[in-house]
Amino acid sequence: MGKTTGFMEFERIEEGYKPVGERLKHYKEFVIGLDDSQAKIQGARCMDCGTPFCNSGCPVNNIIPDFNDLVYQQDWKSAIAVLHSTNNFPEFTGRICPAPCEAACVLNVNDDAVGIKSIEHAIIDRAWEEGWVLPRPAKHQTGKKVAVVGSGPAGMAAAQQLARAGHSVTLFEKNDRIGGLLRYGIPDFKMEKSHIDRRAKQMEAEGVTIRTSVFIGAAKDGLGKDSKVTNWAKETITPEQLQKDFDAVVLTGGAEQSRDLPVPGRDLDGIHFAMEFLPQQNKVNAGDKLKGQLRADGKHVIVIGGGDTGSDCVGTSNRHGAVSVTQFELMPQPPAEENRPMTWPYWPIKLRTSSSHDEGCEREFAISTKEFIGEKGKVTGLKTVRVEWKDGKMVEVAGSETVLKADLVLLAMGFVSPVAAVLEAFGVDKDARGNARATTEFDGGYVTNVPKVFAAGDIRRGQSLVVWAIREGRQAARAVDEFLMGYSDLPR
Repeated sequence: MGKTTGFMEFERIEEGYKPVGERLKHYKEFVIGLDDSQAKIQGARCMDCGTPFCNSGCPVNNIIPDFNDLVYQQDWKSAIAVLHSTNNFPEFTGRICPAPCEAACVLNVNDDAVGIKSIEHAIIDRAWEEGWVLPRPAKHQTGKKVAVVGSGPAGMAAAQQLARAGHSVTLFEKNDRIGGLLRYGIPDFKMEKSHIDRRAKQMEAEGVTIRTSVFIGAAKDGLGKDSKVTNWAKETITPEQLQKDFDAVVLTGGAEQSRDLPVPGRDLDGIHFAMEFLPQQNKVNAGDKLKGQLRADGKHVIVIGGGDTGSDCVGTSNRHGAVSVTQFELMPQPPAEENRPMTWPYWPIKLRTSSSHDEGCEREFAISTKEFIGEKGKVTGLKTVRVEWKDGKMVEVAGSETVLKADLVLLAMGFVSPVAAVLEAFGVDKDARGNARATTEFDGGYVTNVPKVFAAGDIRRGQSLVVWAIREGRQAARAVDEFLMGYSDLPR
């Protein structure tokens, strides 16, 4: 603990944002990170608690008090070593993780939490600038071959860990670039894709073979004719062939099946899933040319869904030049501040306003869509009703029906499950929610009912955070290593 009284002397310092008018003109990141002196002060605020709840609040169990203190001491090289010991990709989590560690910070009981996420962001950016992030190839090869199917954060973490253990790893991705929803679900203004690209180069230098535009399944259209999940594959490999060619297979695809809203008028033009809208803009940002891109220019946009994906649709629509953007949330508006004695150290329910909301957005809470209205086959509005909750049940408020204008409706209500056809092609058992059935036990963890086939990340646990995906990818890598070798030195 570098500064014994630091938590009493210093206030929390938030990362800054570039002005709204400036950042709406582009898709680049606009967060202004902490400088060295600001990061030092934030590190000084850490109390180095006897029981550091931040560690358990963090899904990858980052050793937070240690790297906080090292930043206070300005020992940045040691700080990145500590951070990398638990987290393969802190540049991802330092940008888009909601920071459950900060909710669990002991200082958060009656004060503002230590800015853990901003410190993590500062450490990894400094490490890249100084050239400290280098490939770590294995000293010896095992002769074992592992296929990792799905290149989101779970797949990337699993592939990197397994390569460092000396296995020959091939990472498969059905789309044209790796990254999963990090690549085609997270807007560039929240995380530029150069962060994924340089990790891909590091992984290749460590021995990972990356194969994009390859669909693993029964057929190229094995996702189903009506599936809106992106599939830009040019080649298909069957599960049987994969199991023949590799000693182990790790399924790390995402929970990509979007939740639909089957109300009258759903078939009108102008109603799309968020994951039809967001990937297209990211492809354009990457330099691809698209015909008929979904755009919000000059339109009244309604985003249905109050979470992060909905917020991403808001920010993208504003950059397109939407006339108006309105975001719907079915649940009542949460309180501005949580009841800390009741919720700490758990993730609190409170009103969260994103940078995209600050750029221009009307937010409607406790509202439900009853019908989509249109003319000549195109959506022109929504018939809505106010709702309230009584005895745990949602009831409509009498006389509250109204019609709101809309030229573009984006459905951002979360994801229900992985694409069933993928799991069915492998013959993997599913749980009640449609996810791959596998436990996280220390012995036999991440193993499915199919020999040699493991499952980790959203495909196993359902829609979740990037930090949970990294955790599961790391843990699954250890399970695979132990399966192949009889023991493992990889951390869990």
